[in-house]
Amino acid sequence: MVRHLLLAFALVFISSAAWAHGSGQHVLGTVTAIDGTHIEVKTPKGKVVSVTLTKQTHFKAKGNPSSTEPPAIGDRVVIEATKEKKTLTATEVHYSAAKKVTTAPPQAPAAQ
Repeated sequence: MVRHLLLAFALVFISSAAWAHGSGQHVLGTVTAIDGTHIEVKTPKGKVVSVTLTKQTHFKAKGNPSSTEPPAIGDRVVIEATKEKKTLTATEVHYSAAKKVTTAPPQAPAAQ
């Protein structure tokens, strides 16, 4: 009986979390282009998705959720968006900066 009660509670909480999530869309990938009105993201499958940005779009950088700066080309993003007709509009853009490649300084030739 206790197991059934625990299972019922678990199902209620899981279904309420899924319900609260709404009908939003997610776009995951790497930024290929960005300006003040839209962002283009290349998904892991290679598709490029364009998402509209508005003044209400919130940007959240990994490690600095209070940031307001948008991501840059090459950054990884997860975009929460709403879809109306065929247009995706971003509500939140979560991102992490692309890893910077550092080059080693040239080494002096070995002494002979």
